[in-house]
Amino acid sequence: MLKQIVTATALAAVSGTAAFAQDNETLRVGMSGGYFPFTFVKLDELQGFEVDVMNAVGEEAGLEVEFETMAFSGLIGALDAGRIDTIANQITITPEREEKFAFTAPYVFDGAQVVIKEGNEEIGSVEDLRGKTVAVNLGSNFEQLLNELDFADEIEIKTYESNIAQDTALGRVDAFVMDRVSSAQLIQESPLPLELAGKPFSEIRNALPFQDNDEGRALRDRVDTALESLREDGTLAEISDKWFGTDITKAE
Repeated sequence: MLKQIVTATALAAVSGTAAFAQDNETLRVGMSGGYFPFTFVKLDELQGFEVDVMNAVGEEAGLEVEFETMAFSGLIGALDAGRIDTIANQITITPEREEKFAFTAPYVFDGAQVVIKEGNEEIGSVEDLRGKTVAVNLGSNFEQLLNELDFADEIEIKTYESNIAQDTALGRVDAFVMDRVSSAQLIQESPLPLELAGKPFSEIRNALPFQDNDEGRALRDRVDTALESLREDGTLAEISDKWFGTDITKAE
């Protein structure tokens, strides 16, 4: 498990408002470190859009941010057990998750995207997944999105910890599904022969989940306040532009 700690200077109290946390308070943030360009490790350094956003949140809220990396499929369990305070790994708001966790307001707006091997003329959209084998990341919400399709019983879904792009490029599966932003960046940066198939087929709103108790909701509210300030002063847009060349932090 990779840990990276970033200390932010505590903000001083301002007139008419309460001071944020003292600088010895810690926000434990879980992420996979394997979801380029949101969170990944390069030259032993954890980096990406999520890392920059959480560092900015820590600075704004006066919190010490401690990143902990683990398999994506273990992140929800770690949050549920209280080993981390939140997850910054493009966690989509779903009804099931909202029943269990307290979410911030969305800070990324995206869509579910089908990706295929370059030159695959059989799949041009999500409707063409009938009779096909489709890969998704284990623990992600994309399996659920596929199962909600009217023709879900005609799709064979395979869950992976990793290598969904490689297995698609090698023809071991017919396609994979992930968010459109990550898919486009992956295709741009990877030597694998992949391409997008059609347009996104489901809107995705990503946010930060916290435990749904008094302590978790209080921490959620402070982080939410910091995110709103970063949205208003343009910091979120700047971070998004750095990694994607566009602003994915606001709804179209």
